[in-house]
Amino acid sequence: MSTKHSDVSIQALRQIEVFRSIDNDTLRSWRGEFQWHRYRAKQQIVSQNEPSNDVYFVCSGLVRATIFAANGKEVTFQDLGPGEIFGELAAIDSKPRTTHVVALADSLVATMTARHFLQLLRDRPDVAMATLRRLSGLVRRLCDRVVEFSTLGVKNRIQAELLRLARAYGVQENRALIERLPTHSEIANRVSTHREAVTRELNRLIKSGLLRREGKSLVVTDVARLERMVDDVQDQ
Repeated sequence: MSTKHSDVSIQALRQIEVFRSIDNDTLRSWRGEFQWHRYRAKQQIVSQNEPSNDVYFVCSGLVRATIFAANGKEVTFQDLGPGEIFGELAAIDSKPRTTHVVALADSLVATMTARHFLQLLRDRPDVAMATLRRLSGLVRRLCDRVVEFSTLGVKNRIQAELLRLARAYGVQENRALIERLPTHSEIANRVSTHREAVTRELNRLIKSGLLRREGKSLVVTDVARLERMVDDVQDQ
């Protein structure tokens, strides 16, 4: 569902990661280059392998990028919230989409054509550098995943995913509150296992005192200990 860009505050663009160095007047002058879309929870945004190459900017809500293997198995790639972008790879190399993206919650998303995005990268070195930093971070995360899948067993991959979540929510005094814990099936999709294995490992870590449930949230009581558990296995 589309909405007129005039109905959207300039602050929606202000929070986009790659635009944070841009002043409000410049952002205001760019608004005509965007199309604005509202997606309902569970609504598809793009499909894997489709030939489109617009770039998407998440202004509010939450979306999930997944990859479907040849056998139909769904693998969660990443969740993207306000300030994040996706679709830049297709804009840069003009190849089909690598992921399937769906809204997890009601979301406001702005899009820009590949032509305008590439021109923006040429005209604004600060935006180009911010995009490069984002892409380098993506490569580093993928490298970490390759190492995990190559060296870690199932329970250790689950621990590594918990560690990622803890760091994403923020560690304070060696503790972390994972406020929105993915379902056991979602975690299983992220680490290529099944829901029962995730349930067993979470229950084991809760019994050991490393994890504690607080309503729908999960507390990591000793982040350093969780880090050691993952690092010790990777060093073997």
